[in-house]
Amino acid sequence: MQKNYIAVAIAAVCLTMSSCVSKKALEGCQNENKELSRSYQEAKEQLAASRARVTSLEEQLEVQKKGTAALQQALDKSLTASNQTTVNISKLVDQINESNQYIRHLVEVKSKSDSLNMVLTNNLTRSLSREELSEVDVQVLKGVVYISLADNMLYKSGSYEINDRAAETLSKIAKIIMDYKDYDVLVEGNTDDVPISRENIRNNWDLSCLRASSVVQYLQNHYGVDPKRLTAGGRGEYNPLADNTTEAGKARNRRTQIIITPKLDQFMDLIDKAPEAE
Repeated sequence: MQKNYIAVAIAAVCLTMSSCVSKKALEGCQNENKELSRSYQEAKEQLAASRARVTSLEEQLEVQKKGTAALQQALDKSLTASNQTTVNISKLVDQINESNQYIRHLVEVKSKSDSLNMVLTNNLTRSLSREELSEVDVQVLKGVVYISLADNMLYKSGSYEINDRAAETLSKIAKIIMDYKDYDVLVEGNTDDVPISRENIRNNWDLSCLRASSVVQYLQNHYGVDPKRLTAGGRGEYNPLADNTTEAGKARNRRTQIIITPKLDQFMDLIDKAPEAE
């Protein structure tokens, strides 16, 4: 009987000890599990933070790429504009040089023309007598030679027919015209404002044109001036030099001008040589 009590006591002790060992192991496992959970949670948080940082860095990189592309585009435009500016400046320099060359050419032509006109004028005035010089006015205006002749030394009274007195003066003018073959000649008739009253002459327009035509034909038929160089025109009473209210003023207005100019094709040659506009 006593042996049975001892066996039961031993079994109870063993059961108690076994229960204590299992409880300690469970607590250890639970603590380890808690530690692992905490570590896992920290790892998850670190991973999320790392991912957020990577995303931020990727966004910054994209912004930098766009900024770099914009800078490169701006640089390309700047280089293109700079190259175009260089080209434009070069063209401008070429145009300035061409313009300067053209201006020098014009100055040379004008100087030559002025010299010829001065020689022409001197030759003509030297050939005219003192009496003729009192009725012939010779001027050079803007490179054009104007020879103004009073009507009473050219035409019969109230007529457009050339008188005998005009022959000697016109012969001297014709010689000058023949010596300068590179010049064209315009003969221009002018009258005062007194109405004309003659058969077949309607007004002062007619009279001024007929008088100019008479001089042109006289130069052609008597002195052999090439008619291709000659032009006849009339301005009637509408180009006065003086007031028509006095006899002296009317006398000044009744005149015929022989205008000697460089040929038109010479001016056209100058135009052709002008630098083209861009």
